[in-house]
Amino acid sequence: MEKIKFAVVGAGHGGKAMAAHLAIKGFPVKLYNRTYSKIEPIVKMHGIEIEGEVNGFGRLEYVSDNIEEVIKDTDVIMVVVPAFAHGAIAERCAPYLKDGQTVILNPGRTAGALEFLNILKERGNYNKVTIAEAQTFIYASRGMGPASVKIFRIKQAIPVGAIPAIKTDAVIDLINEAFPEFISATSVIETSFNNIGAVFHPAITILNASRIEATYGNFQFYIEGVTQSVAKILEAVDRERVGVAHALKCKNVMTALDWLSMAYNIFEDNLFDAIHNNPGYAGIDAPKTINNRYITEDVPMSLVPISEFGKIFGVKTKATDSLIDMANIIFKVDFRQSGRNLKRLGLENLGLEQIRNIFIEGELKK
Repeated sequence: MEKIKFAVVGAGHGGKAMAAHLAIKGFPVKLYNRTYSKIEPIVKMHGIEIEGEVNGFGRLEYVSDNIEEVIKDTDVIMVVVPAFAHGAIAERCAPYLKDGQTVILNPGRTAGALEFLNILKERGNYNKVTIAEAQTFIYASRGMGPASVKIFRIKQAIPVGAIPAIKTDAVIDLINEAFPEFISATSVIETSFNNIGAVFHPAITILNASRIEATYGNFQFYIEGVTQSVAKILEAVDRERVGVAHALKCKNVMTALDWLSMAYNIFEDNLFDAIHNNPGYAGIDAPKTINNRYITEDVPMSLVPISEFGKIFGVKTKATDSLIDMANIIFKVDFRQSGRNLKRLGLENLGLEQIRNIFIEGELKK
């Protein structure tokens, strides 16, 4: 049986890990990055050295800054870029995606697959392309050099949802040979709203902004950054996220405590104790600057859509809105304007059932 042909879009830490790992498993892999200088060493080596949980050399079929050539004649396009770049990648792919291809966002954050699909339609691509998103990224990895990467951990049981939801099982069947860790989610509502990073990352960063700036991140992000007061705000953001998911009739939404229990086997009745009793968080340093993805990605691509859906469904999101407002002030931008707002998602002036239908069926306005 012929091997599935993969394209990996993005040659950062995660993209290099995914491309090399797939190649070592014997799959034909092509790699795209918009900046050629970043991939030139990979081009010269014809692949990527990998160490850690996987060791070896992943020989790649093709490496280029030409996205048309990279995604041409491939079965699955694995998008491994920050969520704020999903829109730009969708625009670049729109002229070239063909019937039968599958695009998977790794991960989608909140409503990533919906944004990607909406942009394809806006650019006139109505081909039978399946758009899916993973709930979280499968690897904990770090680039060790221009053409090398280390995988510290391969996560287990990664939920994946597709638009339309009826195609999810087919996506899982397609990619399980390469990634047996991927499992079916009920829909992209589940993968979008079980985005626990939306709860932890922006709040801890913003509420520790002065400490990050004064020490260049020289403290433990979770253990020292989460005090009793910070934990109470995390719990408020978490309640709002869960409330919006319930309004969307998502039955499989997890609380942050549920997630910590599942991921780390930690059982507590509040986030402060759960975080401080989690050995997996010990030793994780804070970012060296507040200008990092915990804000620039998680605020516009996670908190903004949660807030936007809250407004539609009458769910109060005061804590979430406060964090967005503070991020706007600090960065002197309008993340509500640049983020995943209702207009960007193609959901303006729609009601609950219409929005659920779009999430599940993929029937977007033309």
